Amino acid sequence: MFFEKTCKRVIYMDIQQIESFWPFLQRFAVDLVVAFVILGIGWTVSRWLGNMVQRLSARSEKIDPTIIPMFRTVVIWSVRIFTIIAVLSQFGVQTASLIAVLGAAGLAIGLALQGTLQNIAAGIMLLGLRPLRVGESVTVAAGISGTVDEVGLFLTRIVQADGVQVTIPNSTVWNGTIINLSRNHNRRMDIPAYICYGDDVNRAIDVLLKLIDEQPGAMKMPAPSVFVGDRKDGIITLTLRVWASADNFFNLQNDLNREVPMRLKEEGFESPSPLRVAVQAVDSNNQNGAK
Repeated sequence: MFFEKTCKRVIYMDIQQIESFWPFLQRFAVDLVVAFVILGIGWTVSRWLGNMVQRLSARSEKIDPTIIPMFRTVVIWSVRIFTIIAVLSQFGVQTASLIAVLGAAGLAIGLALQGTLQNIAAGIMLLGLRPLRVGESVTVAAGISGTVDEVGLFLTRIVQADGVQVTIPNSTVWNGTIINLSRNHNRRMDIPAYICYGDDVNRAIDVLLKLIDEQPGAMKMPAPSVFVGDRKDGIITLTLRVWASADNFFNLQNDLNREVPMRLKEEGFESPSPLRVAVQAVDSNNQNGAK
């Protein structure tokens, strides 16, 4: 009899516990289903947005192809992180605290990798805005000149005219002045020429303009010109301003630097040399003693 009552009491207690636990199971099952739905939608949307960003970026000529996969990855995981936070909040997790922890961790990592992150940010700007591209002749920070060999997320590599490869952090390149010598189709060169005091300046200008006109690489428009510059030390400086295409620039510059003094000499203009005045110091004591 006692055993029967005990069994009934235990069964009754189990039924009560199950009945009290049943609402929790129902809520948990609903939350689980909703979480899976949110997770599935978030993952699908992240892939869709990532692919859309990739397609739109590929159509734009202003975005470097090397940076498109990174854009896609950033978009995908940004959506997925928010999706995971939404799933955790579905189970009662305090997302505000989680976001604060993630923010603090991100701040600590950012401070530890400050220089690296600056290079990455600068690399993104260089790849996105493209002030310099592979194969272009540039002058960047610290006066480094040469041909761009590589532009990456962290570093930019430039090969100088002497064949030496220079590796520069992207932050240094981005924060400095970038002079691109290849971007414009036409460039102007300034070639100096020198004549002596007393020479016919107008005749020298005519000789130089004729020399420019004989150069096949010199552009007719804008028209070439010769200007009179400094007059000092017995030398008159003339400056030839000539426009040429970027492809012919260095060849024409080299030809004119070589031919200008030769043509002036052929036309009777002497090569000037700076005037030197010798001043002899006289010892007044010796002069007085001699007297």
